[in-house]
Amino acid sequence: MRITPLSLLISASLLASSAFAQDTATVTGIESEISVKQTEYDNSTRILEKHLKEESQLQNQLELLRSRSTELDKEKNQALDAMNEMYRRLIDDPTIDISAAQSRYQKAVVDHKQNKDDISMQLAAIASHRKDIEQIRVAKHTLLNTLESLKEQLTTARVERLRNEFTREGTLEVNHTINCKRTETLAACEQRGQQMGLQKATKRFVDQIFANLTEERIVEPKRNLAGAQVQILSSHVVNSAFSGQGNYNVNLSVTMRGEVNSSRLCSLLSIDNRYCSEYGTPLSAAYQPAYGTTFTDSQLTFSNTKDNASTVSVSRLNEQPVRDYSVKSAPVKRDYPSITNKKQDQTVELTLRSNVYDDEVFIDGVSFGSTRLITRLPRGVHNVEVRKLGYKPFQVRVDLNKAQTIHANLVKKPESIAAPTYTREQPEVKTRQVSENVNVLNTNVKTPIVVIPAGKFKMGDINGNGLANERPVIEKVIASSFAMQSKEVTVGAYEKFVANTGYKTQAEQNKGCAYYLNGEPVWEANLNWRNPGFEQGSDFPAVCLTYNDAKAYAEWLSGQTGQQFRLPNEVEWEYAARAGTETEYPWGNEIGKNLANCGWCGSEWSNRRAAPVGSFSPNAFGLYDTVGNVWEWTNKESGESDVAVRGGAWNFAPSLARASTRLILAPDFRSNYIGFRLVRER
Repeated sequence: MRITPLSLLISASLLASSAFAQDTATVTGIESEISVKQTEYDNSTRILEKHLKEESQLQNQLELLRSRSTELDKEKNQALDAMNEMYRRLIDDPTIDISAAQSRYQKAVVDHKQNKDDISMQLAAIASHRKDIEQIRVAKHTLLNTLESLKEQLTTARVERLRNEFTREGTLEVNHTINCKRTETLAACEQRGQQMGLQKATKRFVDQIFANLTEERIVEPKRNLAGAQVQILSSHVVNSAFSGQGNYNVNLSVTMRGEVNSSRLCSLLSIDNRYCSEYGTPLSAAYQPAYGTTFTDSQLTFSNTKDNASTVSVSRLNEQPVRDYSVKSAPVKRDYPSITNKKQDQTVELTLRSNVYDDEVFIDGVSFGSTRLITRLPRGVHNVEVRKLGYKPFQVRVDLNKAQTIHANLVKKPESIAAPTYTREQPEVKTRQVSENVNVLNTNVKTPIVVIPAGKFKMGDINGNGLANERPVIEKVIASSFAMQSKEVTVGAYEKFVANTGYKTQAEQNKGCAYYLNGEPVWEANLNWRNPGFEQGSDFPAVCLTYNDAKAYAEWLSGQTGQQFRLPNEVEWEYAARAGTETEYPWGNEIGKNLANCGWCGSEWSNRRAAPVGSFSPNAFGLYDTVGNVWEWTNKESGESDVAVRGGAWNFAPSLARASTRLILAPDFRSNYIGFRLVRER
């Protein structure tokens, strides 16, 4: 008998608990805070620009005063010579009037002295203005880091809100009518009607979940990748009846809860997967492709106020194609015999293991999280890939007809680096890129260096994610190769320098060092490179050092080795850090997880302290920690008062650890998140 058109009347009420309201309030609160901090940052930018303009005017006025000083000095000397000449003439002719010469000389002396006083006052004004500029810059950097940190928190809050929105509960009422088949019993017809009503209820429930997502416009186009599921918490027959025409009508009330493959939330929001890493392995549920799919076998719960409960085993239904979700609930008993459909289950269990940790599994191009992984897939052929940075991908094509276990054996790449191998335009340069150890005379210090080949690159904000001072993008040419320390200068190396020379850093001269407290730089008189405010070993980067402290070490190292060492200029630093790439980081445009030591980067040191140098993989040139760990001083440009630091730090947001990010600081600034490395002249 043909099934009559379905009549589905659904009344839905997704339970908006306080948790969902709290999620939205959290996101809204962070967005509001970002707006406030962005306004503060923009204001600080304008204030800084105003102060820099005023400083430029003060400098111009100083130059005018200095030029005038030369003229006044000349006038004073000429007036003195003229007065002396009048005195000589007065000896021979006492009647000569010398008052004009005296007045001229007196005026020249007064004018010269006044100009000197003006120069002193101008220098004091410039020095005071410089202090204001330094404070504004540090405050601006603090605002910038706070702003970027809030963006990190916002993204995390968006993920959590989406997860909670997918897993909310709700109740639907389904009014469903079917035509009973002549070959089936009334109980079977009743069972089938209730099954189809539940199927439609779960489909509509998922539709309601997606329709009520806060970011529905972003998520809906990727609906088939969500791995959304429905768990039936309870259901009961409100009323049911058979008609004389062989129709069965049932009104069901179904309470359900949504579930989602949490590891896929980042893909739905188009954000870096590191924000979803805490959720680990995806749910053990079948991934369904984009085309229409069906339910897998499951247990559905029915209850009727007039009847005792009984068990109902529900097989896959083919009447209507639905989307990628399955139905689950606990079995209960019902007073009529169970009806079992013996069709073969259309999904098969697949188990994946691997020999590494923190890997990522892709099945048919979709991320399923990391191993150990147990999931169910539709029968047929699937492409399985297991990836981990620094390892060759494991790939296999599996024809899945029965439960299988795959053991992925990932092999480490010959060069375990976090960036693609740099292709050099000049083949002969390859022989120069070797690692060396420069032995410092009369000490036990070894300075590991690598040779950076000549070449050209684009310098600046290539991908459009940077700050104003990273633009415009300019093509730079490195005409000759140069050597660079592969790691940041360590506490142990700096200790050898101090022991050899007795040098005392500016922080140790009772001036202290800055550290971050609640997002603000705070000066602590007792902090210095020996005690930066966190536990450190000799292999940690030396911090709490000013620009001049770094230069003093370079001069000492040059004298000890007989070779010329200095701080790299910004062009050299960025060229070496990019190592032939045009991405934000050596390995790509996303920071990833546990690939570097920066704030919210997922390492054991992130937001806690610096890490031992070389704790992460080097870039293609063999340089370590060009992303994060500590900011690094670069060489001051001729005529400039300030210095740029590059590379980000352990307590700064990932967006500030990009290859092109630059912060401008006064040369006497020092903090426990700034260190340095050196280049060696050819």
